[in-house]
Amino acid sequence: MKLLVVAVGQRVPDWAQTAWDDYAKRFPPELRVELKAVKTEPRGSKTLETLYAAERERIEAAIPKGCRVVALDERGTSLSTVALAAKLKTWQLEADDVALVIGGPDGLDPAFRQAAHERIRLSDLTLPHAMVRVLLVEQLYRAWSINANHPYHRE
Repeated sequence: MKLLVVAVGQRVPDWAQTAWDDYAKRFPPELRVELKAVKTEPRGSKTLETLYAAERERIEAAIPKGCRVVALDERGTSLSTVALAAKLKTWQLEADDVALVIGGPDGLDPAFRQAAHERIRLSDLTLPHAMVRVLLVEQLYRAWSINANHPYHRE
């Protein structure tokens, strides 16, 4: 199974890339994690609908057919780490690859968000884009560690 993180925005600080790389290499071969960064639409004088449409097109092009789509959304379902581990286990049993989608500065196109199989929220806090990538990959690793009875997670 593969977890594909599709993130709008190509540049992140070195610390964020280093953290991403550190967590991504910890996953076992049967649960690969991949990051696909897609270009942010230049803001300027474009309408919000135009921005959403351009980014949505790039996001959809990055998601392979047959993937379960999970949109990260501030209005999505709030999950504990243990609940995320249960979701991960379900996804693995269903054997579908999962695309977790992080929107750009203005979020995700509302129609895309609505069409996603699931919508989850990482935090009630407003987080920098780079931090979201790191937090997501760390929580996915922690969820895997719970399911594998690995000592990384402690309660």
